[in-house]
Amino acid sequence: MFNRRQFLLTAGGAMGWVVWAEHQLPLMAQPKFSAYPFSLGVASGDPEPHSVVLWTRIAPDPLAGKPMPTVSFPVQWRIATDAQMTQVVQKGTVQAVPEWGHSVHVVAENLSPEQWYWYQFQVGDEMSPIGRTRTMPAPGSQIEGLKFAYVSCQNYEHGYYTAYQHLAQEDLDLVLHLGDYIYGGDPKSGRPRQHVGSNPVDLETYRWRYALYKSDPQLQAVHAAFPFICIWDDHEVENDYAKDQSQNFADPVVFRRRRQAAYQAYYEHLPLRPTAQPQGRHLQLYRRFRFGDLAEFHCLDTRQYRDDQACDQNGKGGGQIVFNCDERLDPNRSLLGVEQERWLLEGLKQSSSRWTVIAQQMLMAELKQGIAPLIGHWSDGWDGYAPTRDRILQGITQYQPANPVVIGGDIHSFWVTDLKSNFQDPQSPILATEFVGTSISSGGPNPDLFTLALKVNPHVKFFESRYRGYMVCIVTHDQWTAHLRVVDQVETPGAPVRTLASFQIKNGQPGAQRIEG
Repeated sequence: MFNRRQFLLTAGGAMGWVVWAEHQLPLMAQPKFSAYPFSLGVASGDPEPHSVVLWTRIAPDPLAGKPMPTVSFPVQWRIATDAQMTQVVQKGTVQAVPEWGHSVHVVAENLSPEQWYWYQFQVGDEMSPIGRTRTMPAPGSQIEGLKFAYVSCQNYEHGYYTAYQHLAQEDLDLVLHLGDYIYGGDPKSGRPRQHVGSNPVDLETYRWRYALYKSDPQLQAVHAAFPFICIWDDHEVENDYAKDQSQNFADPVVFRRRRQAAYQAYYEHLPLRPTAQPQGRHLQLYRRFRFGDLAEFHCLDTRQYRDDQACDQNGKGGGQIVFNCDERLDPNRSLLGVEQERWLLEGLKQSSSRWTVIAQQMLMAELKQGIAPLIGHWSDGWDGYAPTRDRILQGITQYQPANPVVIGGDIHSFWVTDLKSNFQDPQSPILATEFVGTSISSGGPNPDLFTLALKVNPHVKFFESRYRGYMVCIVTHDQWTAHLRVVDQVETPGAPVRTLASFQIKNGQPGAQRIEG
């Protein structure tokens, strides 16, 4: 009953005949599963005017510790113009292969610009939830407005994803995730929720960690409601890593293997285009998105190409407050790497949109910390790579892209700042406006420490670290309005959402003004 072209397979309680094609993995044509195979939900992302990525992963009971069989599954997909999935405009079948964790990245093409679509997957007799997505406007088309949200920092152990519960109900065109989608670390007792499994260091354990996070129903709901544009920060690999340098000074050869596994797991679990599929140890993540004539987003990768943090000769790895650190001012060091810096500056030079958006991970404005004369800077952020920031702000000055706005996350708090060529001079002209959003669940920094720092950072217009939430931005040709949306606590589910503050930028007038009332 067995030869090299066919064999009997048992998986999740199901048995079936499969064909072994030469030099290919076996294919289970009619699989049956012991648990729901779409346990991690569905998602869409990287929208373009005529295409969008549809994502899922075949993962019945992914936290049970039972490995999936090394076979491929045919996954059917379809996309429609109605929520009932009756007006199907595209459909097809793709293979979910074990080499990529049985994840699926479908590029649905030949779609109409600026339109809502609904999509669904099927494997065997099992149907996925129905997701909703939206294409971008056609290039150069005149659009009335754009409404989007951005999020970051969702430590599972620190609390519930109540913010996502509310975000899924917002009226939006898309969501940007600015990093720290997962967190490492062993489970710790006494927290609202606990991680499952040990600190991830290889592909199997990173897959476990993503499966835990993506099993959250609120995260699944917001992914199913809107297309996402995703960029990463450090916790997708390890806290405060820099290129191939571990925070803990691990052997770079060993750490590069870990980073490669983390990059693959990131791709496997997010709606990225196949062009982002890891090539060796690298994953191409920085990219641009243009929304008609209204806005262009330059999405950056501030981890993969950066130099190591400055002034770590004291034996402490990762970020720290450094004092009198000449290395952080070395113009040969870069946060983005030479190629990505050049790419960004060229994009600013060529920009023709009404709003020019730099989407990245961190607080870009200078933040002096301490009490004079003992003033320090955080080495893991833009302050640790000040010449990179200077070159970008010089590019804004030279190329004059319209209405530059920087958005960020990472610091688990809200910030509204004026970006200047000289942060020491209150009279220095405002070159761009910055909005930094708080975390979804990760605990915020001590508000008293940063409140003291505001006295020596007059370009900071707003700071708040006590609340978790997200940022909602409404963009028109005349103005940009940012609403800081918060929940008061995440230690238990169910907190209501409210608007903490709102700010507005007028076209041609850099610098945000608070909207009262």
